[in-house]
Amino acid sequence: MWGARGQQPFVAFAPVQSDKTKESLDELNKKFHGIVSDRPPTAAELQRAQNTMTLKLPGSRATIDEVGNSILEQVQFGLPDDYYDTFARKVRSLAVPAVTDAAKSTIHPDNLVWIVVGDRARIEAPIRQLGLGEVRFLDADGNPL
Repeated sequence: MWGARGQQPFVAFAPVQSDKTKESLDELNKKFHGIVSDRPPTAAELQRAQNTMTLKLPGSRATIDEVGNSILEQVQFGLPDDYYDTFARKVRSLAVPAVTDAAKSTIHPDNLVWIVVGDRARIEAPIRQLGLGEVRFLDADGNPL
């Protein structure tokens, strides 16, 4: 799923305590709605994300396996030869308006599929109160119950 060209899923993980499932889903939902409307990323948030993506680069090719995986990634995704040479500069050149525009074209909060794993007896009723959409149940193999 991750190593594919073209459209990929937008995924967010949030492991939480069972008794905080409702509150966590509600907060995530607010964040997703906010980033595309009244709460775009701040300059400080963007800088933190840029740092996370770029400051690890110098040490990310320390072994022959990491170098090989970088080359494989370039071939697999058709990336240019200078991809890793220019990546940090491109990420650091992003500004809040560009990131906000990208969020608006990528994140569609009213069309999300929420997948929740947990103790159904403890979390089902509170989740239903949020009104996030139709609730379906699947077994461990993904078959409808």
